[in-house]
Amino acid sequence: MTPAELNDLSQEQFTAILGGIFEHSPWIAAESWSQGPFSDVDALHAAMCTVLADADDEAKLRLIRAHPELAGRAAIRGELTEASSREQSGAGLDQCSAEEFAELTRLNRAYNERFGFPFILAVRGHTRSSIIANMAERLGNSRETEIATALAQIERIALLRLRDLLG
Repeated sequence: MTPAELNDLSQEQFTAILGGIFEHSPWIAAESWSQGPFSDVDALHAAMCTVLADADDEAKLRLIRAHPELAGRAAIRGELTEASSREQSGAGLDQCSAEEFAELTRLNRAYNERFGFPFILAVRGHTRSSIIANMAERLGNSRETEIATALAQIERIALLRLRDLLG
């Protein structure tokens, strides 16, 4: 599908196709539909990011909390979305050594306890060691900084997913 083809879809069809771009948050696709027509992937992404930016703080936190932990419980139970599973396995998170898994588990717990939401990183292009280093470093940030960082990472994830879907 191309961005031009998306322009011809009903809101329901548009949302069905793009509803998973932002993890478990089809409302972003639904609300961005009215901003079309979209000339390209970047224009569509910008519209979706505008919807996110205009959302209230509670909606933003729900979006952040909709993301799974990296190499966390949902991954172990096979409950990741197809996109999250592909992204995490692409970064090698499905091949952690026992030591790496223990460190990720510890960092996930510490991060969640400190901030009240999961650590989010657009993992494409990262290695297990760079992910672990990012987690450890970001534990020192303020909650406000981490909310902003998580949202920026979510926007990056969305752009990568859109490019994968629409070329």
